[in-house]
Amino acid sequence: MVSDIFDENDAAARALNKLTGFVRRCVDDYDMIEEGETVAVGVSGGKDSLSLLCSLAHLRRFYPKRFEIHAVTLDMGFGGMDFAPVADFCDGLGVPYTLRRTELKRIIFDERKEKNPCALCAKMRRGALGDLLNELNIKKIALAHHYDDAVETFLLSLLYEGRIGCFQPVTFLDRSGITQIRPLLYIGEGTIVKLVEKCGLPVVENTCPMNGVSKREEVKRLLRSLSQDYPDLKDRVFGAMQRLPISGWERESGR
Repeated sequence: MVSDIFDENDAAARALNKLTGFVRRCVDDYDMIEEGETVAVGVSGGKDSLSLLCSLAHLRRFYPKRFEIHAVTLDMGFGGMDFAPVADFCDGLGVPYTLRRTELKRIIFDERKEKNPCALCAKMRRGALGDLLNELNIKKIALAHHYDDAVETFLLSLLYEGRIGCFQPVTFLDRSGITQIRPLLYIGEGTIVKLVEKCGLPVVENTCPMNGVSKREEVKRLLRSLSQDYPDLKDRVFGAMQRLPISGWERESGR
């Protein structure tokens, strides 16, 4: 269990408690979790998804609505990614773990040789996750998109598509019958980095050739540059998304 891994008095526990507090507020604001359900946690092996896994494992110990979690990973087929430490970590948390190996890398990069593979990859991963969750009889999955991801996605939509939009905190997928939730939306990337450092989470290096060279990386750089002159820029964008609100961003709690 979480308490077996993080001593309640050390810096790791303090970092985990802080992050879990923001996760709980987001879960409450958007009514993300129902009594008695099992929530899959999409674990890529990156810092964001491992932080989400930790926080939900911690939250389930005291949240008023009882729920269980089940960690799931899609192995895309890229070399050099060892998920054994993630499996061991899940075992320490008392969380069931399912690793599904796929041929997505071969299809997207080797056979189709996509020049801009990210959109197709996202679509195929969504389908593969839906198939896996239906096999496990789980109808809800928590994804690790955080505060910075939301702001970047808003700007990506504006700059590259000429529209105002973003992914939603809670999304129901008609085709698969799966509901996606994003409990990390109130948490910035810097807070996640601190948790990973203090807790020593077993991050798996992403060996995808598109890692760090996508349009999202361009927007990250743009935001870093603009934030030097407008330090509260991301707060203003995120606040505008909730106040407009963008479709799906209305808070259940009314706060």
